[in-house]
Amino acid sequence: MKKIAAGMFISLDGVVEAPDQWHFPYYNDEMGAAVDATLGAADTMLFGRRTYDSFAGAWPEREAEGGEDAPFAKALGDARKIVVSSQQLRFSWRNSEQLQGDLVEAVTALKRESGSGLIGMSGSVSVVRQLLAAKLLDELHLLVHPIAVRKGMRLFEEGEPSIPLRLISSQTFKTGVLNLVYAPAPAPADAGYEDAKVHLPQRG
Repeated sequence: MKKIAAGMFISLDGVVEAPDQWHFPYYNDEMGAAVDATLGAADTMLFGRRTYDSFAGAWPEREAEGGEDAPFAKALGDARKIVVSSQQLRFSWRNSEQLQGDLVEAVTALKRESGSGLIGMSGSVSVVRQLLAAKLLDELHLLVHPIAVRKGMRLFEEGEPSIPLRLISSQTFKTGVLNLVYAPAPAPADAGYEDAKVHLPQRG
């Protein structure tokens, strides 16, 4: 079965909107390798429409220009790209198609396709939320930037059911960015202060 891994640039206060306005000062080789782990290694990519439009508006041109990011741009172009949208779309970027039918049913079928390749995601917040709620997302890669943006959409909305996660790996970059990888987890057992106080430091 295929695995879905979603990567997200996120601020210390949980903002994921418009990372192009605040995250580039923290981009280094370490972050480039982390991004490559979710996008460069994927043979299929799943996008929300806005994120797809952003990628399609930039990467084909970068591939054509042949600059230092052209190999990465080519890898994105060669990958199968599936776009989630309620509107009928037309594509000019190669290997692009629209997800048909119900999101949960279609992604479940996509994961069951033959092979064990990686389905990568970048941004696409609304899609990530839905896949987390449906327990279809296998890994959530959060690049936590040491900045409080203090405005914009956050990854998790208020008022929705909690989503328990477990930490798979963590890494601290030289810039202070934390590379945190999470996977779904069972709901934690009920506990309160009486359970927690036994772990407090004991003082004489």
